[in-house]
Amino acid sequence: MKTTKIQGNTMLTAGDDYPIHQAATPVAIAGTDRNFYDRFFFNGYSPDGTLFFGGAMGIYPHLNIIDAAFSVTDGVTQRSMFASRNLNHERMDTRVGPISVKIEHPLQRVRLTVADNESGISADLVFTGRAAPIEEPRFTRTNGARTLMDITRMTQNGSYAGHLKIDGKTHDAKGWMGTRDRSWGVRPIGAPDTQPMLPPVPFQFYWLWAPLNFKDYALFFHTNDDSTGAPWNRSALLVPLDGSEPIHLSAPASTLVFKPGTRHASSAQLTGMTPAGPVTVDLQIERTFFMNGIGYTHPTRGHGMYQGEDSLAFETLNVGPSTEAEVGNNHIQALASATLTLPDGRKVEGRGVLEQLIIGPHAPTGFKDIFDLA
Repeated sequence: MKTTKIQGNTMLTAGDDYPIHQAATPVAIAGTDRNFYDRFFFNGYSPDGTLFFGGAMGIYPHLNIIDAAFSVTDGVTQRSMFASRNLNHERMDTRVGPISVKIEHPLQRVRLTVADNESGISADLVFTGRAAPIEEPRFTRTNGARTLMDITRMTQNGSYAGHLKIDGKTHDAKGWMGTRDRSWGVRPIGAPDTQPMLPPVPFQFYWLWAPLNFKDYALFFHTNDDSTGAPWNRSALLVPLDGSEPIHLSAPASTLVFKPGTRHASSAQLTGMTPAGPVTVDLQIERTFFMNGIGYTHPTRGHGMYQGEDSLAFETLNVGPSTEAEVGNNHIQALASATLTLPDGRKVEGRGVLEQLIIGPHAPTGFKDIFDLA
């Protein structure tokens, strides 16, 4: 059923039939900032770590655009598809080209589908949370007087059911693990601002994110640091899967060993304190997934970029050391094996990702310029 315009550009949509309003406007209106967005993100990996996928869908109400991407790597190549269309102000229709997202049980089960398409990659994947989602501390960052980021994000580790099909070969996703998140708020999207702040502020961003899966635990760590290494948003949480309360880790910290000629880690250690004693996680990097394969920092298929009324594109990237050294491939999720050492000395093996985006100086790691390398 078509929506009905009530005044000016304000329009009723399907979302207005749900009790989800936060202001005295239709759901199509999300405050006043043109950079408001609402996003789904997924990653998943086979038990042996040979296959890794990422998926994302973004809704940009004030740009009237919805886009999505899905990408798979086997460690040799990374193949991606990008879909975009006009949103038509209808935020409840979460389908873009062959990619769709369906909430089957809020906060617990979500379905990600990629219909057959000319890329040779399709999927029907149902994510089920291993525990309730966590709410990360709110991300708020300004560039001078202008808001750069103001974001809420919830993150959930889980398992998959369903399948992933690549060039006619079907991979059963039973036993696959991964992470999903939902974020919304304000961040740079679409076309860049034509009039930047004065005086110019050199861009600096240091970001690590590690959602990790273990047999009886989930662990979440993230940090945003300034150029001196001081965190402006840092948190770590150990979640027992027996239903007991999550444990916030005090004094969370990270140490990275970098691959020469990159800003990517070859190994890392995360640490924090519980009331019972220290927790340590040792990470060994197994595989690199380039986030521009799902739109992050992509030069032409970036989030919210206008692609026309209905667009579908494909891309293949060869994976290797030279690819990692390229500036445009700086933002990655690194699949890693993980060893969790609990306060009583027990060691638990698991797997997860270490997301890394490091731009500009960061004193503790020795980076001094916008893109100097280890």
